[in-house]
Amino acid sequence: MSSIKRVLVTGATSGMGRAMAVQLARRGWRVAMTGRRAAKLEAAVAAVRAAGGEPLPLLGSVTEIETVREHYARIRRQWGGLDWAILNAGVGDSKGALEFSAENYRWTLATNVGGVVNWMEVVLPDMIAAGSGTIAGISSLAAFRGLPKSGPYCASKAALLALLESVRLDLRGTGVKIVTICPGFVRSELTDRNDARDMRFILDTEDGARRILRGVERGQRLVHFPWQISWPMVHIARHLPGWLYDRFIGTFAKKHPKKPYIDESAKRR
Repeated sequence: MSSIKRVLVTGATSGMGRAMAVQLARRGWRVAMTGRRAAKLEAAVAAVRAAGGEPLPLLGSVTEIETVREHYARIRRQWGGLDWAILNAGVGDSKGALEFSAENYRWTLATNVGGVVNWMEVVLPDMIAAGSGTIAGISSLAAFRGLPKSGPYCASKAALLALLESVRLDLRGTGVKIVTICPGFVRSELTDRNDARDMRFILDTEDGARRILRGVERGQRLVHFPWQISWPMVHIARHLPGWLYDRFIGTFAKKHPKKPYIDESAKRR
């Protein structure tokens, strides 16, 4: 079997998505890349090509199932399928409950969860038939407990965490691996709008991408980092009683409003 692997990275035009695509290109891999912003996708494709990879640009939104089907059809025509699917595209423009917006929830869930399930629907049958393949979904440490002013984001990442675990259990014995990624803060367009005081132990983009790819390559069930905040969140915070968690997290509540953010693979309706 050829050592050149075929990988999909959604949300590949900036941040960790682009960093992962370039790092995989340095291995000489074929990298399918989705993004909603044409100019940024073109620039990311050029970076992948310069790094030694074979890029396949896929312009469009992960929230649109027909677009996703067309994109996967292109991948199958050119490469025959995928070895890895890194489902990274996501949004983080959450509103607090004092300005509650059902539309904000619908949009966030449509991207962070809907974008993942759209791609899983088209990718899984071929991977199951081949008896191999890896699907990695980017959840978050925010999946383990609700955080202030982050209801839509936390809800979407918690749903994704449970979804990926259920799918992993269903796929036991098929040869297909499911990897759940729960990063803390990693520098990106999403985190650039936050107050630095709210982002403890933030990692640079290249470091975050390396940690994700290492976990995917190992086929880990759950990848979480950095340990300074991931270990307490995964092993302690989610088990705290409500009254104690409320008091604890209150000291870390965000004090500054967020600026609007739209990810490259999202599409407001």
